[in-house]
Amino acid sequence: MKVNPRVGLEDVRQVYSGPEGDLWELVMGEQIHIGGLTSSLDLAEKAGIREGWKGVDLCCCNGAGMRFLVRFRKAASMTGVDATEKVIQRGKEYTKAEGLEEKIRFVHAEATDTGLPGGEADFVWGEDAWCYVENKEKLITEAARLVKPGGVIAFTDWVEGPAGLSDEEADRFLTFMKFPSVQDIPGYKGLLEKNGCKVLRAEDTGRFAPYVDLYLGMLGKQLTYDALKIIGFDEELFGTLAGEMAFLGELAKAGKIAQGLFVGVKE
Repeated sequence: MKVNPRVGLEDVRQVYSGPEGDLWELVMGEQIHIGGLTSSLDLAEKAGIREGWKGVDLCCCNGAGMRFLVRFRKAASMTGVDATEKVIQRGKEYTKAEGLEEKIRFVHAEATDTGLPGGEADFVWGEDAWCYVENKEKLITEAARLVKPGGVIAFTDWVEGPAGLSDEEADRFLTFMKFPSVQDIPGYKGLLEKNGCKVLRAEDTGRFAPYVDLYLGMLGKQLTYDALKIIGFDEELFGTLAGEMAFLGELAKAGKIAQGLFVGVKE
């Protein structure tokens, strides 16, 4: 696992309380994760999420994952946990606009210490967001605490790829993305097993590189004005951000970073 001690939770909050978070939502939509609805459907299918289940979404951001699960997988209820007030408020607005507020609630807390009762959730969910959590071991421990025996932990996340990151590449990647740490696929698999879970899936989705190309194409060909407006028409900053995103694409194509998919069942 690669770690950046200069990045912490407050840095993450600043991202999603400001223009950088708005920029990610512009490019990726409400589902701020690689693959959007395609990725969500894939994860839900591989995890066997069933109608009537009750779930917890850790690092839920604006709640798009919960709305997906209620609408497309008929989840009975969802509780979303996030540490950033702005995205929770935005999520409540989006959820009310879709008429789903009776089935979805938001909790302002850290994902490693939710304060929610243990052993009650049918499943814990996450999509490309646990990379923002510094202590991955505490995160997986909390996820395992929340689910009942036989419950499912299902998530995707940005991970270090099999080719590995050099220290210099890791520092640049983590600093740009405001990730305190990034786990790899064997690392997450080990943490799930350590916390009493049988791992059904621990794999690279293969989506990372082509989707970065898609985002760069959208910014360069269609959403340039919209993106510039979000960042105060700072063209130099726009160029820097585009350059760093291109760097992500290079890392992904070299097998150094990836989108991992994980499904574990609590035994």
